[in-house]
Amino acid sequence: MKSAAEYLEAHVFEARRPRRELQPVVAYTDAVQAIEQALADAEKYKYLLMRALRRHADATAVAAVHAVPSITLVPDVTPVLPLYPNQPRMAA
Repeated sequence: MKSAAEYLEAHVFEARRPRRELQPVVAYTDAVQAIEQALADAEKYKYLLMRALRRHADATAVAAVHAVPSITLVPDVTPVLPLYPNQPRMAA
């Protein structure tokens, strides 16, 4: 992926303000064109990233299904005891 400066490399020229040294300058239309190109590249990278994430999610979901053994529901045989047996029961 390009850095922000790389979109403007070809469009930069130097201009001198009165009584000052040369400064890098970019024309407005060139800046707009560079921004549009950066946004187009960002959409492309977003599409590629989302596609990779979907593929990864599909692959891990399939692997997770095969990794988990089939679970059969068995009634709980462990008795549930009250935490404080001397307290009277409260209505739920």
